[in-house]
Amino acid sequence: MKRLPNLDVLRFVLVSIVVFFHLPQLCKNQGLPYFIDAPIFNRGIEAVYLFFVLSGFLIIKIIYDNKQEGTFSIKKFYTRRVLRIFPLYYLIMIFGYIFYWLVLPKLGMAYHNNYALTDSIVLTTFFMPNISAKLFMPGGILEVLWSIGIEEQFYILVAPLLFFVNKNRVLQLLIVLTIGYFIVFHLDIFSYFKKYNMVFFFMFFGGIVAILEDKKKLEFLKYTALIPITIFTLTVLYFTTTALHVIEGVWFNLVSMVLFGLFVHTLAYNNRGIQIKNKALNYLGQISYGLYMYNVIALYVVVYLFLELQKTIKINAVLIILLMYLLTFALTVIIAHFSYKYFEGYFLKLKNKFR
Repeated sequence: MKRLPNLDVLRFVLVSIVVFFHLPQLCKNQGLPYFIDAPIFNRGIEAVYLFFVLSGFLIIKIIYDNKQEGTFSIKKFYTRRVLRIFPLYYLIMIFGYIFYWLVLPKLGMAYHNNYALTDSIVLTTFFMPNISAKLFMPGGILEVLWSIGIEEQFYILVAPLLFFVNKNRVLQLLIVLTIGYFIVFHLDIFSYFKKYNMVFFFMFFGGIVAILEDKKKLEFLKYTALIPITIFTLTVLYFTTTALHVIEGVWFNLVSMVLFGLFVHTLAYNNRGIQIKNKALNYLGQISYGLYMYNVIALYVVVYLFLELQKTIKINAVLIILLMYLLTFALTVIIAHFSYKYFEGYFLKLKNKFR
């Protein structure tokens, strides 16, 4: 599939918002200066939701295109997902449990591991880290895996469904699934889905947008520049203000789902020729999986460093906050770069054999 413009940069921006969200939380817990008053520092979950829409948009587009060509293979689909997701997922999982259960106690910084280790490992191993995170709160390094679990659950669900449906009925199926699941998710009787953040409707809707574009059903969005400008502006306001957060519950999820789907479409297909071709930004987007997975580890290192510095040096609170952000971003990028080049890269080369 041809690489769509602007989406790699979007990945990097979303990861950055997640870091903006994580750092103040950890600093607050450790008694370090932090700043959390601006809305952008409280949009980590929403950034992940936009990630979900983008993931559904791209994955379902690949499946749909392959079905139209008669080349969709569940075996190849899952093999590619395994080679992309599993290596780093299990690396972080193993590191996380060792870190909290062995490393921290050795450093005299015992974490409150007041949960059944075996239960948590089983849940996380079999891609239910969202359940483990909610039940046990096993620590940030492990809790960050919740969103990867949601994506894997989605892959397990969507590939067989779309494999068996007629290629001319894919869109209809996705519409039914999106509406049906959206309703079920918000019913009190099925609170299990909400409790464990199983927001699959974001991914389904991303797929709907991708197919509608393929069928030329979204051309009306391209008639005037006012439409993409409005969608872009509303999305920026969504993440930087509280203007769209006055609504709650089902209506908030509905607005988020539709706005995010339109935003991804705008960046990819309705950008009026505006494409971000900066090599550095696009590369940061390509390694965004690593940036997301390693950011909490980098946070721990930086926070530990400043906790030690504070024992001997008095530093201005604003300067501490700025330095922590700079160091956290720098360290996360460095770790993700080497991981992508020397660890993930090996599996990505294998993945390309299953196109």
